[in-house]
Amino acid sequence: MSSLSPAVVAAIRDLELAARLVVDGIRAGGHRSPLHGYSAEFQQHRPYRAGDDLKHLDWKLLARTDRLYTRQFRETTSLGAMIVLDTSASMAFPAQGVSKFRYATIVAAALAYLISTQGDAVGLMAMEGGALSWLPARGGRPHLRALLARLDKLEPTSTWEPERVVARGAELLRRRGLVLVISDFYDDEEATRRVLRRVASNGHDVTVLQVISGEETNFPYHGNIAFQDLESGERRLVDAQVLQPTYRAAVQSFLERSRKHALQDGFDYALLSTDDPPAPALREFLLRRGAPRVTGHADQRERR
Repeated sequence: MSSLSPAVVAAIRDLELAARLVVDGIRAGGHRSPLHGYSAEFQQHRPYRAGDDLKHLDWKLLARTDRLYTRQFRETTSLGAMIVLDTSASMAFPAQGVSKFRYATIVAAALAYLISTQGDAVGLMAMEGGALSWLPARGGRPHLRALLARLDKLEPTSTWEPERVVARGAELLRRRGLVLVISDFYDDEEATRRVLRRVASNGHDVTVLQVISGEETNFPYHGNIAFQDLESGERRLVDAQVLQPTYRAAVQSFLERSRKHALQDGFDYALLSTDDPPAPALREFLLRRGAPRVTGHADQRERR
């Protein structure tokens, strides 16, 4: 199942079936999803003992005291997760083949399916026709089906207002939880970063999934070609061969900047290309997420 191409998965009109096939591919390696259990709350410190899991070491306390302490947690209720999906017009690219939006929808559906079938609560936040469209984080099969049905009806025609959409999505979680933001992140970088940092400062675990198309990174165009901005409608005629080197450099700089900022701010980050099968791409991300995290700074955690 993990070898299903993006085009094959996107061609499956039943979103629940597509999500289940992707999740089957994720689970093919037999790994337990690290999305489970992030509702544990810190309770106390105790001195480090040989054999303790290194991911629970308090690196900030080590920097201050030069002593090793392990953080202990207590289990609370099930995980609450909010999936925030970018429905801006730029996500409709490319018009032919698998668009970023269709790919992002399948990723969102797979994550919702994975979280729900683990017995945890999952919600959805997006924009539809300029208004917020959401479902609160709940568990159960009927809620999952309602969420997938809502996902399937969304269209990439709105604008992306991160300070409104992401903030409201986090607010709808009744307690500290997981906020998964799926977008190409083309809009206001500073505004997006501000709201993500604010959400994290409120105790939520933030995950950034940046979706990009192969055409955007490779720029496989030749000769004079007219491009139209999907959000503003502006058209521009360019010489593709002249523009290509500058364009590729700008895109790579943007993607590296997005990754660097996410890691600096302590977020989990993954770059997902519409050229890659969604199951192995998500499995690789989840495996990295579940790996021990190492810090080189007393005030920041860098997540690979």
